[in-house]
Amino acid sequence: MNVQSRVHAFLRATPLRYCFHLAKAHLGGSPQSDESVILSRIVGQSPKTFLEFGFHPTEYNCIGLSDFRGLLVDGDATTVRLARSLLPKRIEVRQSFIDLDNIKNLATHFPQLGVLSVDVDGNDYWFLQALLPVRPAVIVAEYNASFGLNPITVPYDLAFDRTAKHDSGWYHGASITALTKLCKTHDYKLVAVSAAGANAFFLPDASDIPELEPAQAYREKVLRNRWSRTTAKDQWERIKHMPFIEAP
Repeated sequence: MNVQSRVHAFLRATPLRYCFHLAKAHLGGSPQSDESVILSRIVGQSPKTFLEFGFHPTEYNCIGLSDFRGLLVDGDATTVRLARSLLPKRIEVRQSFIDLDNIKNLATHFPQLGVLSVDVDGNDYWFLQALLPVRPAVIVAEYNASFGLNPITVPYDLAFDRTAKHDSGWYHGASITALTKLCKTHDYKLVAVSAAGANAFFLPDASDIPELEPAQAYREKVLRNRWSRTTAKDQWERIKHMPFIEAP
């Protein structure tokens, strides 16, 4: 475990984390970047429900949907405990290590799903593939900018842990191209990408919002580049030898 990981683990185990998120909650919390702005623009008349996999108690993609009922799912017990103490009752929080067997049960939590958000730093492609038949009105999916425009995803692994897979932590998820191709097979189109280069947004093909091509929408991940002092090209050079599956 590197120094940064040790410090992170220490802070997670102390009351400091709770105090930090409590103070942040009183300030209203936030998404990672401009996700709330994008969602407010594209959500339209969708059902007022959301399902989000992978979150922080005061930082998640659907945090701006203040009149929606929601279900947040994460495998980390501390994250879930914090969220239950901080979030309003209209949002249910559930601890679950999701896999391809149990994710479909979670997907039917709401009879009609407005927004689906997937950000698990691992099996994102495979989980999204399993959830697409639910037909959410809006899809938010994290893409891995370190993969560039290569149409690839990591292979499915029930116990996926990105820090264990590669010491950089950059080997996880799928590229924006792979996610776009996957969504196209279910008649969804790419319509936006967050300014921080983390999340891609998809709507049904029938939407009036113009479609984007991955090449014009792609952005490098701002925080990853800043923290590592590298570019997506540098990151790809570190992980390109790892096993990948090309999206059909």
